[in-house]
Amino acid sequence: MAVLQTPERERTVGGLPEAAHRPPRRKTPYQAAARGFIAPGVLMVAVLLYLPLLWTTFLSFTEYNGLGDPEWVGLDNYVEMFDDPSFVGSLLNTLLWVAGTLLIPVGVGLALALLTWNLPGGIWLRLPFLIPYAISGIGVGVIWSFILSANGALDQALAMIGIADPPRWLVDAPLNTVVMIIAASWQGVGVNALLFTIGLQSIPKEPLEAARVDGATGVRLFGSILWPMLRPLTAVVVGLSIVASLKTFDIVLSMTKGGPGRASETLALTMYRETFVNSDYGLGSAIAVFLSVVTLVASVLYLRQQLSQKHEM
Repeated sequence: MAVLQTPERERTVGGLPEAAHRPPRRKTPYQAAARGFIAPGVLMVAVLLYLPLLWTTFLSFTEYNGLGDPEWVGLDNYVEMFDDPSFVGSLLNTLLWVAGTLLIPVGVGLALALLTWNLPGGIWLRLPFLIPYAISGIGVGVIWSFILSANGALDQALAMIGIADPPRWLVDAPLNTVVMIIAASWQGVGVNALLFTIGLQSIPKEPLEAARVDGATGVRLFGSILWPMLRPLTAVVVGLSIVASLKTFDIVLSMTKGGPGRASETLALTMYRETFVNSDYGLGSAIAVFLSVVTLVASVLYLRQQLSQKHEM
């Protein structure tokens, strides 16, 4: 005969649970040591990140040329920023970078991962795409400037097949922005393919085998099984791509310097020009604050959307 066991009643002292009368736990030497170990890192982050951020935010409300004392001007820098047609052009170019970076490196990286993850020796097929990731952005710009410059490698190759009047790749806008996005994609496809391959290899085999037994192949298998299971990793890849494209600087600087004129500038390059070329630290700081806010808002909105979709599943 089974005996039912009832849970023991919690002991009370003075009508309150005994736990309420227990003295608070004292900090152990291990906790104090742990806080001592992390204190230098916290201090370094505060000094190298938060203090410059506060100083830049302050400068964005001042007129300052690097000499003397900053003069408070309120929102004048932000009003001047949005009244400048060059800034609006930089903003549009930056949005074009975001769209192109999501379309080419992420899309091509996913396609490359899908085509090679089950192939014998697939790692050797992905390796040539991964090597450019080890090159700096300036190095990528120098390589592609040699290819795309007037009478460069691409123009000479086109001349050999009878195209004597090729486009001016780095001169005409927005063509120059498009080819720079392709150059950046050449650098970023490999690492995206590697990340997606890791995600594909972590998918359990049982759902895939069950889907294949039910007749799911190709696009149907991708849409029903692979893509939903890759969604968490896709959120990371897309988030990193958005942040990287919003702060694009080195490739544009090395390939066109924002030209012709300022037709191919991005927000990061406009910030650099106003601050270090024109010595307008107030306006440059305003652009930096605006770019930081845009990056933060885009990241938060994207992550909230991904988390809401995860809770709905």
